[in-house]
Amino acid sequence: MSLKIKKGIPLIDQHDKNGMWGGKFGGNFVPETLKKPIEDLEKLFSKLRKDKSFIRERDYYFENYVGTPTPLIPLNQITDHLGGAQIWAKVVSENPGTAHKIYNAIVHCLIAKRAGKKFVCGDTGAGMAGKTLAMVAKKFGLKCKIFMGVKDIKRQKPNVDAMKKFGAEVVPVTSGSQTLIDAVSECMRYWVANCLTSHLVVGSTVGPNIFVKICGYSTSQISRELIVQIKDEFGKIPRRLKLLNVCGGGSSSYGFWSSFMDYDKRQVEFVGIEAGGPKKSKLHAAPLTNNSKIGILHGAAQYVIQDKDGQIGLTDSISAGLDYSGISPLHCFLKDTKRARYTSATDEEALSAYKLVSSMENISPSLEPAHAFAEAIKIAPKLSKDTVIIVNSCGDSFKDRDIIKKRLGSYVR
Repeated sequence: MSLKIKKGIPLIDQHDKNGMWGGKFGGNFVPETLKKPIEDLEKLFSKLRKDKSFIRERDYYFENYVGTPTPLIPLNQITDHLGGAQIWAKVVSENPGTAHKIYNAIVHCLIAKRAGKKFVCGDTGAGMAGKTLAMVAKKFGLKCKIFMGVKDIKRQKPNVDAMKKFGAEVVPVTSGSQTLIDAVSECMRYWVANCLTSHLVVGSTVGPNIFVKICGYSTSQISRELIVQIKDEFGKIPRRLKLLNVCGGGSSSYGFWSSFMDYDKRQVEFVGIEAGGPKKSKLHAAPLTNNSKIGILHGAAQYVIQDKDGQIGLTDSISAGLDYSGISPLHCFLKDTKRARYTSATDEEALSAYKLVSSMENISPSLEPAHAFAEAIKIAPKLSKDTVIIVNSCGDSFKDRDIIKKRLGSYVR
């Protein structure tokens, strides 16, 4: 079966009646008790997307609360240092909450209000999704519960402190690997029992079809801004443009690429960088790069890391936001259609990239986008000077300060 992307239609809408992209990825593999709440949410979201008052409200908060657009800046010192392609950064970490997650939080809280829900619950790994959901929930007068693995609570303490500051209840998850995958699982279990009063906010483009769609719809704001900024800066879309983005669950990368889907990949190439894990370890969080098999995780079919018995496999990454066994169904579809290229960077390469970028430029990327900067550093010297590389710097390093100090001996912000 040959998979193709339809032009002129958002990728989030290119699924079949069963909610699957290409007949292989996504879907709604959920308990019977959740079918009705999911159907209700699907109907509401379909209506709200066409509701001019909802769109005006969304845009109002994007413009006046988030403060769009985030900057697109040239990284001249790194470009001169490496030679070859021009390197730029879309500094999405300038957002309140220091990440792209705030777009998803705003849209979900607006939906919750329209649905008459007074409670929101969400998952988080790096803490960015949790922090921004806590911020927005407080602004909109919603009670907020955040599920987070104990391992991540320890390594992302600044974001945990922020969640509590904004009034959210942080629920420690002690099951499994005590990371993002288990936080998502526990949050979904909670929603099963509380779906009549609580609205579920899935933090990335993962989970049952409707949550992939809502998150993708929200983060597409990044590329809507970027395509205008590129045309303002260069007069047109460059003949050779490479858009580099880290891939964990896949929300920032889909948002970064969305408006460019119809461009020929020979002109606009999408490069997704997964977490390769520690250099000397067999563990990683890169299912696409390592040819993982299709499995079911959190209600959706996707490429997922599995053990020899087909059970969900263990992962390892220095980056809490990437420590996930699966990947968005959207990215599985983009890989199989060959619209995007996927690779990985090790923990050590991400740390080295963080050190170079933070020392030479006026940005300090978190360990998530540091993986994407590692790929930019690797390929830029091999490319022509008229090639433009743009990296989505989708998170700030402050949350990783303790990890960076321990591994590098110092922290630069």
